[in-house]
Amino acid sequence: MPLGLELSAELGAALAEDFASLALLHDRELTPALLLALRQAGFPGSLAMLPRDDAARDGVEAMRLALAALPSDPDTACMDGLAADFAAIYLTGAYGASPSESYWLSDDHLVCQSPMFELREEYKARGLVVPDWRLRPDDHLVFQLQFVARLLNSAANADDWRSLGRFMDFHLLRWLLDFARRVAARCETPFYAALAMLSFAWSDQLRTLIAGNLGEAALTADEVAAQLNSQRVGDALAEPVRFFPGASGPSW
Repeated sequence: MPLGLELSAELGAALAEDFASLALLHDRELTPALLLALRQAGFPGSLAMLPRDDAARDGVEAMRLALAALPSDPDTACMDGLAADFAAIYLTGAYGASPSESYWLSDDHLVCQSPMFELREEYKARGLVVPDWRLRPDDHLVFQLQFVARLLNSAANADDWRSLGRFMDFHLLRWLLDFARRVAARCETPFYAALAMLSFAWSDQLRTLIAGNLGEAALTADEVAAQLNSQRVGDALAEPVRFFPGASGPSW
C-alpha cells in the first residue's frame, strides 16, 4: 500500500528532514540545548512522515515518553547517564552493538569490511566522501542516514525513488533492525532505546512507502544475498587469468 502518500519532490524534501534529524541524534551526545530544541520542535510529533504501522507508532510513542521523562532542566547526573549510553553505543562498543554495517554483515563481526568499500563507491558516485574513515567508517549509521536524506532531497522521478529503495535494501535495512534491537535491549536510557527503534521503524516505513507507490516489492534478505553472490561470481569470471614467472604454464 502507498500509505496514502504520492512520491514527489515535495515529499522527498519533507522526509529528508526526518532522516537528517535522526542522523543528528545518532551523531552527537544529547545536550541540554539539543534537548530543549527537540522539545520546542515538538519532536517526534514534528516528523513529516506519520506512523502508519505498529512499529512506527511504537517508536514514536517510546520517543515521546522518553523525552517526557527527562527533566526540563536536567542535572549533571542525568546528562552523564545519557553520555555514558552514547559512548557505549557509538564509541566504545561496550554493548556489542556497533553502528557500522560491516560488523553485522561479516562472519566475525569485524569493522571496515566490504560494506565500507561498497558504500564508499556509492558516495563517490555522487561526489561525496566521508571526512575521516578512521574516525567514522563509510558504513556508519550516521552517514547512511545522511545519505538517505540526500537521496530524498534529490528524488525527482521514479528512478530516483527506485535507486533509494535499492540502497536501503542492499545496505541500511540489512542490519538496522539487529542494531536497534540490541541497543534497545542493552542500553540504560529510554532515550537511546527509543532512538534506535524509531530509526529502524522510520527506515522500514519509508521503504514500504516507496514499494507501494512504485508497485515493486522491497527485496528480501535472500534476494539481496542471491544478487550479491551472482555479482561476485560475475566479477570473478571477468577477472583475467594472469601467469607469473615461475608458475606452470598451460599444458597444451
